[in-house]
Amino acid sequence: MNILSVEQLKKSFGERVLFENLTFGMAEREKVALVARNGTGKTSLLRILANEEMPDDGRVVTRKDLRVGYLKQEPEFPAGIEIMQWLLTLEHPLLKAVIRYKESLENPAKAGDMTDSLSEMERLNAWDTESRLTAILDKLNLKDIHAKVDLLSGGQKKRLALAGLLLTEPDFLILDEPTNHLDLDMIEWLEGWLSDAPFALLMVTHDRYFLEAICTTIYELEDGELYKYDGNYSYYLEKKEERAQTQQSNIEKAKNIYRRELEWIRSTPQARTGKSKSRIDSFKKVKQDAHKQVQNKQVEIDVKMERLGSKILELHKVKKAYGNLPILNGFSYTFKRGDCIGMVGKNGVGKSTFLRLITDSEEADGGKIITGETVRFGFYRQDGMQLNNDKRVIEVIKEIAEVIPLAKGRSMTASQLLERFLFEGDQQYTFVSKLSGGEKRRLYLLTLLMANPNFLILDEPTNDLDILTLNVLEDFLLDFEGCLVIVSHDRYFLDKLTNHLFIFKGNGEVKDFNGSYLEYREELAIEQEKKREAQKLYTAPKKEVSRPKREKTKLSYKEEREFEELTAEIEKLEARKVEIAKIFESPDVEAGEIEQLSIEMNQLTERLDEAEMRWLELSEFTEE
Repeated sequence: MNILSVEQLKKSFGERVLFENLTFGMAEREKVALVARNGTGKTSLLRILANEEMPDDGRVVTRKDLRVGYLKQEPEFPAGIEIMQWLLTLEHPLLKAVIRYKESLENPAKAGDMTDSLSEMERLNAWDTESRLTAILDKLNLKDIHAKVDLLSGGQKKRLALAGLLLTEPDFLILDEPTNHLDLDMIEWLEGWLSDAPFALLMVTHDRYFLEAICTTIYELEDGELYKYDGNYSYYLEKKEERAQTQQSNIEKAKNIYRRELEWIRSTPQARTGKSKSRIDSFKKVKQDAHKQVQNKQVEIDVKMERLGSKILELHKVKKAYGNLPILNGFSYTFKRGDCIGMVGKNGVGKSTFLRLITDSEEADGGKIITGETVRFGFYRQDGMQLNNDKRVIEVIKEIAEVIPLAKGRSMTASQLLERFLFEGDQQYTFVSKLSGGEKRRLYLLTLLMANPNFLILDEPTNDLDILTLNVLEDFLLDFEGCLVIVSHDRYFLDKLTNHLFIFKGNGEVKDFNGSYLEYREELAIEQEKKREAQKLYTAPKKEVSRPKREKTKLSYKEEREFEELTAEIEKLEARKVEIAKIFESPDVEAGEIEQLSIEMNQLTERLDEAEMRWLELSEFTEE
C-alpha cells in the first residue's frame, strides 16, 4: 500500500531547473536511498516531501494521518529550553501522557485530573517513558538533560534531533545525512535500528556501508530525471553501469541512422509526398537522439605534490591533557612515506586535538614532536571551512593563483581547474553563498589541494560530499605518494584507503592497530566472544556442583526457614498491592500520596518477582 505519491514535481533555483516532472511513490516499510551529485536538488526534494518547502509545480499526496519525521542536515531548536523539556514537547501519545501526569502532580487540587492522568499512564504503559528517553540520550552521548538546546554544538543538535525521531517513531522517516556527527559505534547502532524498524524510510547519505545494509531501493537523480533501481547499493552500481552502456549503444545506433537519413534528406527533391513528410519528422527525432551525450562528467583531481624528504614527522612520548582529562599519555610514532592512517574513536576522546598537535597549532604538555623540513601539510578541517560568501567561485580560486601547476610539469588556469571540479560555465561566477553544502565542501577541497601538500590530514572529509565525488577523491588518495591521516566515521572510506589505525579509547590511551577498520571490528567481535565463553566457564562449575547435591537431598534447616519466610512475605506483598490498587480508585487520594504509592508499587512488583523466583527454586526440594 502506497503511503506517498509524488506527481510531476518541479523545482527551480533562480534560472536553474533542479528537477521537473518527477513522479514516484513509496510503500509501507519501504527503505529508499536518494543518490545524486551535490547541487542537483536532493535536500530541496526532501524538504518538499517533509512539507517544509513548496514545489514550483506538481504535488505530493500522502496517506491520511501519516506521521512524518524529518531529520535536517542542520536542525534548529528554540532558545532557552532544556534537552528534556524539548523532548517532552514532541507530538507523541506517550510523551503527552507523561506531560499531563507531571502537570497533575504540580496541581494536586485537581484530583480529577490526577485520576485521569493515572489511568492514561496505565493504559499506555508510559511509566518507563522517561527512563527510555534517558537511555536514548545516553546512547547518543547527550547525558546532560538540563543543557540548553540552543547552546549545543552542531553535532549535539543533530544527535538530539535524531533522539526525538527515535522516540516518536513516525510512519515515514526522512533523513538528510543521518551519519554526520555520529561516531562509529553510534552509526552501527543506528544502522541496526533502522534495518529492523517497521516504518518507511527515505534518506540521503554518503555512507555506502550504511546505505548497503539498510536500503532495498535506490533512486538516482541525474540531469533532472529520476531512475529507479530495485536493490541495494551494489545492485545499483551494477545496473547503473549497464544503463550507461545501453544509452551509449543507443546513441551509436542513432548516429548510424542519422547519417543514412541525412543523405536521404539532402538527395530528396523539394516536392514531398505524405510518406516522405513522415520520414522527415522521424529524421528530426533521430537527429535529437544522435546528438545526445551520456552524462559521465566527474571531478578530476590532478595536482602536483611537493617533494617529501626522508624525515617526515616523529612523535616521542607525547603527552596532552585538559585539566584532569588525559588526551595522550606518552604516545610515540614515526611516520613513513606512504603511511595511510585512519583515526577512530568516540567523539570527544581527543582525535581533533591530536591533529592540532601534529600541525603545531597547539602545544603538547610533554614529549617531542619533530617535523621534517620538506613537510607541507594540507589540513581539511570539518569545522575550518572559511570561504567568503560574498565572493564568486572563480574569485576564490584566483586569489590563490591565476595559473595552477599540475603533475608532470603541466599547468592549468583557474577556470580550467574549476571545470575539472564540476564548476562549469556560469556556475564559476556564482556567489559562494548560493552553493549547496556539498558544493562548498568541494570548493574548499580544491583550495586545499592547490597548495600542493605532501602530508594530507582529512578531518571528516566525507561529510556533505556526494558519493560520485567521494569515489574520485578515493582514487586520487590511493595514488597519493605522501602521508595521509584520516579522521572519519565513514567505514567504507576508511577500509578503502587505510591499512593502519590509531584507535582512541579515551583516558589518554591510543592503540596502534596494524590493519583495516573491518579487521579491527572482527578482532573486537572475537574478543567479545572470548569474554562470553570465559563467563560461561566461570559460572558453569557452580551449576555442576549444586545440581547433583540438590537432587539427592532435602532442604537444609536454613533453607527450610527461608522457604517459610518467603511464603509469608509473598502473601504480604500481594496483599499490599491489592491495598494500593484500592487507594488509587479512591477520589479523595492526594497527589503527593499517589506519587509515593506509584513508587512503592514498582518496588513491590520487583521484590515480588525476586521472591517468587527464589520460592520456586526452593519448592523443588520440599517434596519427599
